[in-house]
Amino acid sequence: MTTIQIREQDEQLTAGVRERVPMTELPGFFSRAFEDTMAALRAQGVHPAGAPFGKYYGPPGAVVDVEAGFPVAAAIAPAGNVVPGILPAGSVAAATHVGPFDTLADTYADLERYFAEAELTPAPVMWENYLTDPEMELDPAGWRTEICWPVHQG
Repeated sequence: MTTIQIREQDEQLTAGVRERVPMTELPGFFSRAFEDTMAALRAQGVHPAGAPFGKYYGPPGAVVDVEAGFPVAAAIAPAGNVVPGILPAGSVAAATHVGPFDTLADTYADLERYFAEAELTPAPVMWENYLTDPEMELDPAGWRTEICWPVHQG
């Protein structure tokens, strides 16, 4: 069973790329978005202020509205497809998924059960913080992804 905690999240400035992407093309999108964002940050003399993220605008279907990038300490100037954004402040349900990305649905299912039992309403937007770099940790069984899903009572 997944450990889920409710915590208060401060607003976090971000830099990233947002697109509507077919689910089958997500890995390529993430790779390109992270590379483009890092190039824009380097050009502006800005360093990431945390782990890379993927922010989902609504539930995924065959196509997903997704933003990928990095948290930053100060707003960036738009650069090509890289734009400033935020991870919103407020109460979030946070759960850490351990394992490959293709099993994230199991942790999302645990979160949805938790919401029903705790009578919480999840927001339509959620994000994932990618705590493990797959290029450094080659075994997907050791990958850690924190899911942050804003919630409110009722």
